[in-house]
Amino acid sequence: MSFQNLNLIEPLQKALIHEGYTTPTPIQLKSIPDLLAGRDLIGIAQTGTGKTAAFVLPILQRMTEKYPRVLRTLVLAPTRELAAQIGESFTAYGRFLKFKHTVIFGGVGQGSQVNALSRGVDIVVATPGRLLDLMNQGRVRLNDVEFFVLDEADRMLDMGFIHDIRKIIAKLPHQRQSFFFSATMPPQVSQLAHQMLKNPVRVEVTPQATTVERTKQCVFFVDSAAKEKLLLDLLLQKHLTRVLVFTRTKHRANKVALYLNSHRVRADAIHGNKSQGARTQALQNFKTGRTNVLVATDIAARGIDIDDISHVINFELPNEPESYVHRIGRTARAGADGTAYSFCAADERDFLRDIERLIRLKIEVMHHSYHSNAAQNAVGASARPPPKNQRGRSRNFRPRGHQQRFRR
Repeated sequence: MSFQNLNLIEPLQKALIHEGYTTPTPIQLKSIPDLLAGRDLIGIAQTGTGKTAAFVLPILQRMTEKYPRVLRTLVLAPTRELAAQIGESFTAYGRFLKFKHTVIFGGVGQGSQVNALSRGVDIVVATPGRLLDLMNQGRVRLNDVEFFVLDEADRMLDMGFIHDIRKIIAKLPHQRQSFFFSATMPPQVSQLAHQMLKNPVRVEVTPQATTVERTKQCVFFVDSAAKEKLLLDLLLQKHLTRVLVFTRTKHRANKVALYLNSHRVRADAIHGNKSQGARTQALQNFKTGRTNVLVATDIAARGIDIDDISHVINFELPNEPESYVHRIGRTARAGADGTAYSFCAADERDFLRDIERLIRLKIEVMHHSYHSNAAQNAVGASARPPPKNQRGRSRNFRPRGHQQRFRR
C-alpha cells in the first residue's frame, strides 16, 4: 500500500515525494480514509508512529474545498516543542498549497504571534495556556474553526491542562470535525473524548502502553550516588552515538549536564525553566550533532522527533509508569533499532515494579562495576545474590572436596 492508494490530492502527493515518504504507517493507513470522509476520530498510538501526518494530510486536503482566510483549523499540543514540530509538519506537507499557519506558545513574547494572527492565518497550532491568554485579549476568535485536533491528550491531563481545554472547547462551533490522539486512554481521557467527539471511529495501532518492539530494554541496579559515574562509563562507549537522558527534576537535569561537560562529554539540558531560545538551541545542537547527549525532563518525551537517537537512558525512573513508555519511544523510530537503559536505585524499586506491570515485561538486568548491595537488596528476590550463612558465605557455597565426600 502506498500513499497513492489513499486518494490524496496531487499537491499533497508531491509534498510526500519531496519528503521521501512512499508508504503510510499503520495509523495513517487506518485514519486518513475516515478523516477524509469527515468522521471524528480517536487515535491511540505510541510516539513515533506517524500520527502527525495522519491528521495533517486529511486536514489540508479538506481545507482545499474552500479558501476563506479565517482560522479554520486549531491544533492543541501539550508542549512548545511538540507544537513547533506539528507546525513544521504543516509547512512540509502544505508546501504546494496556499494556506498560512502560525504556532502559539508561552515562554516567549507574544508580539510576533499577535502580528501573525493579525495578518490572517488558516491554521493555528497552540499550547493551551498562551492560546487562552490571547483569546481573553480578543486576539483569537474560534467561531470559524472547522477542524479541531487534541494531540497527546493524556499528557495534557498529566500537565494539568484539563480546565484550559474545557474552556477552549466551549468556544468552538458545534459543527466541526474533531480529532483526538492519545498514547493511553485512562478514564479521565476517555471521558473527555466522548464529550468532544460525535460518533467517532476508533483507531488503535498498538496495544495501549506497549513499548516499541525494536527497543532493547535493560535495567541497571545502582545506588543514586554512583549513577553519574555509571552514566559516564556508558556514554564513553562508541556505539552510544546520540543519547537522550531523562531525569525527574529540572535541577537534576542541570546537574547531570554539568557533570558530563566537566568530563568532556558534550551535553545540553532542556526543561521548563529554560528560556524558549535556550530550549530551541539545545534541540538544534542535538539534531546537528554539536552535542551528543541531551538531558531532559519529561517535557521532552513527546516533543522531540529525531529519528537517529541510538539510546534512551532513564537516569531516574519516572514516578508515572506511562511516562516510561513515552520516554523510550524516542528511540527505535522510523524502522530503526534502539536501546533503553534504566538506572534503578533502592528508592525507585516501586517505580520499576509499576513499569514492568504496565508493559507486561520483565526488564533484563545488566551487571556493572558499580553494583551495590543497597540497590541490589531493594529490587526484589529475583535480583538478589544468593543468601549468605553466618560465616558470610553464600548458602550455595561448597567447600573444596564437598562433592567427593558426598559420593562416599
